[in-house]
Amino acid sequence: MDGMTDDSVTARSEAAPQDVATSLTTGTLARRLGVSPTTLRSWDHRYGIGPAIRPDGRHRRWAPHDVAVLETMCRLTSAGVPPAEAARAARETAAGASGEDREPAGAPEPAPGAASRAAGPLPLGDVRRECRGLARAAVRLDAPAVEQQLATAVDAHGLVVAWQEVMLPTLHAVGRKWASSGDRYVEVEHLLSWHVSTTLRRFAGPAARCGGASAPGPVVLACMPGEQHTLALEALHAGLSQRGLPTRMFGSAVPAEALTAAVDRLGPAAVVLWAQARSTASLALARRVARTRWGVKGARRSPLVVPCGPGWLGRSDPGMTWPPSLKDALDTLEALYTEGR
Repeated sequence: MDGMTDDSVTARSEAAPQDVATSLTTGTLARRLGVSPTTLRSWDHRYGIGPAIRPDGRHRRWAPHDVAVLETMCRLTSAGVPPAEAARAARETAAGASGEDREPAGAPEPAPGAASRAAGPLPLGDVRRECRGLARAAVRLDAPAVEQQLATAVDAHGLVVAWQEVMLPTLHAVGRKWASSGDRYVEVEHLLSWHVSTTLRRFAGPAARCGGASAPGPVVLACMPGEQHTLALEALHAGLSQRGLPTRMFGSAVPAEALTAAVDRLGPAAVVLWAQARSTASLALARRVARTRWGVKGARRSPLVVPCGPGWLGRSDPGMTWPPSLKDALDTLEALYTEGR
Protein backbone atom coordinates (compact mmCIF):
# COMPACT_ATOMS: atom_id res chain seq x y z
CA MET A 1 0.00 0.00 0.00
CA ASP A 2 1.07 3.59 -0.61
CA GLY A 3 3.34 2.27 -3.36
CA MET A 4 5.05 -0.35 -1.14
CA THR A 5 5.09 -4.09 -1.81
CA ASP A 6 3.78 -6.71 0.61
CA ASP A 7 7.39 -7.61 1.47
CA SER A 8 8.07 -4.01 2.38
CA VAL A 9 5.05 -3.83 4.67
CA THR A 10 6.11 -7.06 6.36
CA ALA A 11 9.64 -5.77 6.86
CA ARG A 12 8.39 -2.54 8.33
CA SER A 13 6.00 -4.34 10.66
CA GLU A 14 8.86 -6.23 12.30
CA ALA A 15 10.12 -3.15 14.16
CA ALA A 16 11.54 -3.50 17.64
CA PRO A 17 9.07 -3.00 20.54
CA GLN A 18 11.07 -0.07 21.87
CA ASP A 19 10.63 1.69 18.51
CA VAL A 20 6.86 1.32 18.85
CA ALA A 21 6.97 2.93 22.29
CA THR A 22 8.92 5.96 21.06
CA SER A 23 7.22 6.32 17.66
CA LEU A 24 5.14 9.27 16.51
CA THR A 25 1.87 9.49 14.63
CA THR A 26 1.82 11.16 11.23
CA GLY A 27 -0.03 14.19 12.56
CA THR A 28 2.38 14.68 15.46
CA LEU A 29 5.42 14.35 13.22
CA ALA A 30 3.96 16.71 10.62
CA ARG A 31 3.49 19.41 13.26
CA ARG A 32 7.02 18.83 14.56
CA LEU A 33 8.56 19.22 11.09
CA GLY A 34 6.31 22.04 9.93
CA VAL A 35 4.87 20.11 6.97
CA SER A 36 1.44 18.74 6.20
CA PRO A 37 0.51 15.08 6.76
CA THR A 38 -0.18 14.89 3.02
CA THR A 39 3.43 15.85 2.35
CA LEU A 40 4.68 12.97 4.51
CA ARG A 41 2.40 10.49 2.72
CA SER A 42 3.53 11.86 -0.65
CA TRP A 43 7.23 11.53 0.27
CA ASP A 44 6.55 7.96 1.37
CA HIS A 45 4.78 7.11 -1.89
CA ARG A 46 7.18 8.91 -4.25
CA TYR A 47 10.57 8.52 -2.61
CA GLY A 48 10.30 5.67 -0.11
CA ILE A 49 10.74 8.04 2.84
CA GLY A 50 8.20 6.20 4.93
CA PRO A 51 7.61 4.81 8.42
CA ALA A 52 9.28 1.65 9.64
CA ILE A 53 6.37 0.80 11.99
CA ARG A 54 2.89 -0.15 10.79
CA PRO A 55 1.60 -2.47 13.54
CA ASP A 56 -1.73 -3.23 11.91
CA GLY A 57 -0.69 -2.69 8.32
CA ARG A 58 -2.62 0.56 8.06
CA HIS A 59 -1.64 3.23 10.59
CA ARG A 60 1.73 4.84 10.22
CA ARG A 61 3.99 5.14 13.26
CA TRP A 62 7.27 6.98 12.75
CA ALA A 63 10.27 5.65 14.68
CA PRO A 64 13.27 7.83 15.71
CA HIS A 65 15.19 6.59 12.66
CA ASP A 66 12.34 7.71 10.38
CA VAL A 67 12.25 11.12 12.06
CA ALA A 68 15.99 11.57 11.50
CA VAL A 69 15.58 10.77 7.80
CA LEU A 70 12.75 13.26 7.44
CA GLU A 71 14.62 15.98 9.32
CA THR A 72 17.46 15.59 6.82
CA MET A 73 14.95 15.61 3.96
CA CYS A 74 13.43 18.88 5.19
CA ARG A 75 16.83 20.48 5.71
CA LEU A 76 17.99 19.59 2.20
CA THR A 77 14.82 20.69 0.42
CA SER A 78 14.94 23.97 2.34
CA ALA A 79 18.45 24.47 0.93
CA GLY A 80 17.10 24.08 -2.60
CA VAL A 81 17.96 20.42 -3.22
CA PRO A 82 15.32 18.75 -5.46
CA PRO A 83 13.08 16.38 -3.45
CA ALA A 84 14.18 13.19 -5.23
CA GLU A 85 17.86 14.00 -4.68
CA ALA A 86 17.18 15.05 -1.10
CA ALA A 87 15.39 11.76 -0.40
CA ARG A 88 18.34 9.70 -1.66
CA ALA A 89 20.79 11.76 0.36
CA ALA A 90 18.62 11.50 3.49
CA ARG A 91 18.43 7.71 3.22
CA GLU A 92 22.18 7.44 2.59
CA THR A 93 22.95 9.71 5.55
CA ALA A 94 20.75 7.65 7.85
CA ALA A 95 22.22 4.38 6.57
CA GLY A 96 25.74 5.67 7.12
CA ALA A 97 24.91 6.79 10.66
CA SER A 98 23.40 3.41 11.57
CA GLY A 99 25.97 1.32 9.74
CA GLU A 100 23.36 -0.49 7.65
CA ASP A 101 21.16 0.06 4.62
CA ARG A 102 17.78 0.98 6.04
CA GLU A 103 16.14 1.74 2.69
CA PRO A 104 12.89 -0.28 2.69
CA ALA A 105 12.67 -3.21 0.30
CA GLY A 106 10.49 -2.58 -2.69
CA ALA A 107 10.59 1.21 -2.37
CA PRO A 108 9.63 2.79 -5.69
CA GLU A 109 12.22 4.71 -7.65
CA PRO A 110 11.40 8.43 -7.62
CA ALA A 111 9.90 9.68 -10.84
CA PRO A 112 12.30 11.94 -12.77
CA GLY A 113 11.66 15.55 -11.84
CA ALA A 114 8.89 14.62 -9.44
CA ALA A 115 7.99 17.02 -6.64
CA SER A 116 5.75 16.71 -3.62
CA ARG A 117 2.18 17.55 -4.56
CA ALA A 118 1.48 18.47 -0.98
CA ALA A 119 4.20 21.11 -1.03
CA GLY A 120 2.36 22.92 -3.80
CA PRO A 121 5.34 23.69 -6.08
CA LEU A 122 5.46 27.36 -6.99
CA PRO A 123 5.76 28.67 -10.57
CA LEU A 124 9.37 29.78 -10.26
CA GLY A 125 10.73 29.19 -13.75
CA ASP A 126 14.48 29.50 -14.39
CA VAL A 127 15.79 30.89 -11.10
CA ARG A 128 18.63 30.45 -8.65
CA ARG A 129 18.66 27.25 -6.61
CA GLU A 130 18.21 29.36 -3.45
CA CYS A 131 14.77 30.44 -4.70
CA ARG A 132 13.54 26.87 -4.78
CA GLY A 133 14.74 26.19 -1.26
CA LEU A 134 13.17 29.42 -0.01
CA ALA A 135 9.89 28.63 -1.77
CA ARG A 136 9.72 25.12 -0.28
CA ALA A 137 10.40 26.45 3.21
CA ALA A 138 7.72 29.13 2.78
CA VAL A 139 5.10 26.67 1.53
CA ARG A 140 5.84 24.45 4.55
CA LEU A 141 5.47 27.55 6.77
CA ASP A 142 8.90 26.68 8.15
CA ALA A 143 9.77 30.08 9.62
CA PRO A 144 13.25 29.15 10.93
CA ALA A 145 14.24 27.78 7.52
CA VAL A 146 12.87 30.85 5.71
CA GLU A 147 14.81 33.14 8.03
CA GLN A 148 18.01 31.13 7.58
CA GLN A 149 17.64 30.98 3.80
CA LEU A 150 17.19 34.75 3.56
CA ALA A 151 20.13 35.53 5.83
CA THR A 152 22.36 33.09 3.94
CA ALA A 153 21.40 34.66 0.60
CA VAL A 154 22.32 38.16 1.79
CA ASP A 155 25.56 36.95 3.35
CA ALA A 156 26.55 35.03 0.21
CA HIS A 157 25.49 37.46 -2.52
CA GLY A 158 24.99 40.86 -0.93
CA LEU A 159 21.74 42.74 -0.45
CA VAL A 160 21.17 43.79 -4.07
CA VAL A 161 21.64 40.34 -5.63
CA ALA A 162 19.74 38.64 -2.78
CA TRP A 163 16.79 40.97 -3.36
CA GLN A 164 16.75 40.87 -7.16
CA GLU A 165 17.60 37.18 -7.70
CA VAL A 166 16.32 35.37 -4.59
CA MET A 167 13.71 37.34 -2.66
CA LEU A 168 11.88 39.02 -5.54
CA PRO A 169 11.43 35.94 -7.78
CA THR A 170 10.14 33.93 -4.82
CA LEU A 171 7.73 36.68 -3.78
CA HIS A 172 6.44 36.91 -7.35
CA ALA A 173 5.96 33.14 -7.49
CA VAL A 174 4.01 33.13 -4.23
CA GLY A 175 1.89 36.01 -5.51
CA ARG A 176 1.08 34.17 -8.73
CA LYS A 177 0.20 31.00 -6.83
CA TRP A 178 -2.04 32.96 -4.47
CA ALA A 179 -3.76 34.72 -7.37
CA SER A 180 -4.50 31.40 -9.09
CA SER A 181 -5.56 29.51 -5.94
CA GLY A 182 -7.98 31.81 -4.19
CA ASP A 183 -6.90 32.38 -0.60
CA ARG A 184 -5.11 29.03 -0.22
CA TYR A 185 -1.62 30.57 -0.22
CA VAL A 186 -2.28 33.84 1.59
CA GLU A 187 -0.60 32.51 4.75
CA VAL A 188 2.49 31.60 2.72
CA GLU A 189 2.66 35.09 1.20
CA HIS A 190 2.24 36.76 4.58
CA LEU A 191 4.90 34.63 6.28
CA LEU A 192 7.42 35.12 3.47
CA SER A 193 6.78 38.88 3.28
CA TRP A 194 7.21 39.26 7.02
CA HIS A 195 10.57 37.50 7.02
CA VAL A 196 11.79 39.35 3.94
CA SER A 197 10.94 42.64 5.66
CA THR A 198 12.66 41.50 8.86
CA THR A 199 15.77 40.50 6.93
CA LEU A 200 15.95 43.78 5.04
CA ARG A 201 15.78 45.75 8.27
CA ARG A 202 18.36 43.54 9.94
CA PHE A 203 20.89 44.06 7.17
CA ALA A 204 20.33 47.80 6.81
CA GLY A 205 23.14 49.91 8.19
CA PRO A 206 22.63 52.48 10.96
CA ALA A 207 20.70 55.61 10.06
CA ALA A 208 23.00 58.23 8.53
CA ARG A 209 22.83 61.90 9.45
CA CYS A 210 22.65 64.64 6.86
CA GLY A 211 25.68 66.86 6.27
CA GLY A 212 25.92 70.59 6.87
CA ALA A 213 23.58 73.30 5.68
CA SER A 214 25.03 73.23 2.16
CA ALA A 215 24.97 69.43 1.86
CA PRO A 216 22.12 67.59 0.11
CA GLY A 217 19.18 66.66 2.30
CA PRO A 218 17.99 63.08 2.88
CA VAL A 219 16.24 60.74 0.47
CA VAL A 220 12.52 60.60 1.26
CA LEU A 221 10.98 57.15 0.64
CA ALA A 222 7.20 56.97 0.43
CA CYS A 223 4.49 54.84 -1.10
CA MET A 224 1.85 56.72 -3.03
CA PRO A 225 -1.55 57.31 -1.38
CA GLY A 226 -3.47 54.03 -1.39
CA GLU A 227 -0.33 51.95 -2.07
CA GLN A 228 0.25 49.23 0.53
CA HIS A 229 3.18 47.35 -1.04
CA THR A 230 6.36 48.37 0.79
CA LEU A 231 8.91 45.57 0.39
CA ALA A 232 10.70 47.04 -2.63
CA LEU A 233 10.88 50.38 -0.85
CA GLU A 234 12.28 48.61 2.23
CA ALA A 235 14.95 47.01 0.03
CA LEU A 236 15.90 50.43 -1.32
CA HIS A 237 16.02 51.85 2.21
CA ALA A 238 18.31 49.01 3.31
CA GLY A 239 20.59 49.52 0.33
CA LEU A 240 20.84 53.28 0.89
CA SER A 241 21.58 52.69 4.56
CA GLN A 242 24.35 50.26 3.69
CA ARG A 243 25.89 52.95 1.48
CA GLY A 244 25.76 55.42 4.33
CA LEU A 245 23.20 57.75 2.71
CA PRO A 246 20.63 59.63 4.83
CA THR A 247 17.02 58.52 4.42
CA ARG A 248 13.57 59.20 5.78
CA MET A 249 11.30 56.18 5.39
CA PHE A 250 7.54 56.84 5.53
CA GLY A 251 6.28 53.47 4.29
CA SER A 252 2.87 52.62 2.91
CA ALA A 253 -0.01 54.80 1.72
CA VAL A 254 1.34 58.25 2.60
CA PRO A 255 -1.45 60.86 2.21
CA ALA A 256 -0.67 63.56 -0.33
CA GLU A 257 -0.79 66.41 2.19
CA ALA A 258 1.47 64.56 4.62
CA LEU A 259 3.96 63.84 1.85
CA THR A 260 4.18 67.43 0.63
CA ALA A 261 4.44 68.72 4.22
CA ALA A 262 7.35 66.36 4.88
CA VAL A 263 9.11 67.50 1.70
CA ASP A 264 8.67 71.15 2.72
CA ARG A 265 10.15 70.46 6.17
CA LEU A 266 13.06 68.26 5.11
CA GLY A 267 14.32 69.82 1.88
CA PRO A 268 15.29 66.36 0.56
CA ALA A 269 17.81 65.66 -2.17
CA ALA A 270 15.37 63.19 -3.70
CA VAL A 271 11.86 61.87 -3.19
CA VAL A 272 11.20 58.25 -4.14
CA LEU A 273 7.54 57.56 -4.87
CA TRP A 274 6.61 53.88 -5.04
CA ALA A 275 3.59 52.65 -7.00
CA GLN A 276 2.96 48.96 -7.51
CA ALA A 277 -0.17 49.54 -9.60
CA ARG A 278 -1.00 52.13 -12.25
CA SER A 279 -4.05 53.11 -10.21
CA THR A 280 -1.83 54.51 -7.43
CA ALA A 281 0.74 56.24 -9.68
CA SER A 282 -0.44 59.87 -9.55
CA LEU A 283 1.59 61.99 -11.95
CA ALA A 284 -0.14 65.10 -10.62
CA LEU A 285 1.22 64.46 -7.12
CA ALA A 286 4.69 63.68 -8.47
CA ARG A 287 4.70 67.00 -10.34
CA ARG A 288 3.52 68.80 -7.23
CA VAL A 289 6.42 67.37 -5.24
CA ALA A 290 8.86 68.26 -8.03
CA ARG A 291 7.73 71.93 -7.89
CA THR A 292 8.66 72.23 -4.20
CA ARG A 293 11.35 74.87 -3.57
CA TRP A 294 13.40 75.78 -0.49
CA GLY A 295 16.52 77.69 0.44
CA VAL A 296 17.51 81.35 0.29
CA LYS A 297 16.50 83.53 -2.62
CA GLY A 298 18.82 83.06 -5.56
CA ALA A 299 19.94 79.62 -4.40
CA ARG A 300 16.65 77.77 -4.12
CA ARG A 301 16.62 74.07 -4.70
CA SER A 302 14.07 71.38 -5.51
CA PRO A 303 14.17 67.59 -5.06
CA LEU A 304 14.85 64.99 -7.70
CA VAL A 305 11.61 63.01 -7.98
CA VAL A 306 12.27 59.31 -8.56
CA PRO A 307 9.12 57.34 -9.45
CA CYS A 308 9.69 53.64 -8.72
CA GLY A 309 7.63 50.54 -9.28
CA PRO A 310 5.72 48.97 -12.17
CA GLY A 311 2.82 51.37 -11.74
CA TRP A 312 4.96 54.20 -13.16
CA LEU A 313 6.08 52.41 -16.31
CA GLY A 314 5.68 54.87 -19.19
CA ARG A 315 3.98 57.50 -17.03
CA SER A 316 6.72 59.74 -15.57
CA ASP A 317 7.81 63.15 -16.88
CA PRO A 318 11.07 63.50 -18.85
CA GLY A 319 12.80 65.14 -15.87
CA MET A 320 11.98 62.21 -13.60
CA THR A 321 14.23 59.14 -13.53
CA TRP A 322 12.49 55.75 -13.52
CA PRO A 323 15.08 53.17 -12.39
CA PRO A 324 14.27 49.64 -13.59
CA SER A 325 16.10 47.82 -10.76
CA LEU A 326 17.25 48.21 -7.19
CA LYS A 327 20.87 48.68 -8.28
CA ASP A 328 19.87 51.40 -10.76
CA ALA A 329 17.91 53.22 -8.07
CA LEU A 330 20.81 53.01 -5.61
CA ASP A 331 23.32 54.28 -8.17
CA THR A 332 21.05 57.15 -9.22
CA LEU A 333 20.52 58.31 -5.66
CA GLU A 334 24.13 57.87 -4.57
CA ALA A 335 25.24 60.09 -7.46
CA LEU A 336 23.42 63.01 -5.84
CA TYR A 337 25.87 62.81 -2.94
CA THR A 338 29.06 62.11 -4.89
CA GLU A 339 28.79 64.60 -7.75
CA GLY A 340 31.08 67.58 -7.28
CA ARG A 341 33.23 65.91 -4.62
